[in-house]
Amino acid sequence: MANLRRVVLDVLKPMEPSIVELSQELADLDGVDGVNISIYEIDRRVENAKVTIEGRALPFAAVLAVIESNGGAVHSIDEVAAGKVLIEDVVTPQD
Repeated sequence: MANLRRVVLDVLKPMEPSIVELSQELADLDGVDGVNISIYEIDRRVENAKVTIEGRALPFAAVLAVIESNGGAVHSIDEVAAGKVLIEDVVTPQD
């Protein structure tokens, strides 16, 4: 089975831990090369975040475990890339 290289998640998380702390914990996982978290909506006690994780062999179950152990919930998996190389999306007339 091919290795996961990139995963983009829509995550609902509590205000604490901060995205700094959550990104550091995710980045510490074996197989993770980088993490980017962007907040796109804030409610009274929660934040909606776009979480992008890249690496050569992402440990998806461990990623989910870190998010859940910090009180987060994955709303959706918005993008996945697997294989030997990352392929970027290209703009097509349908876009």
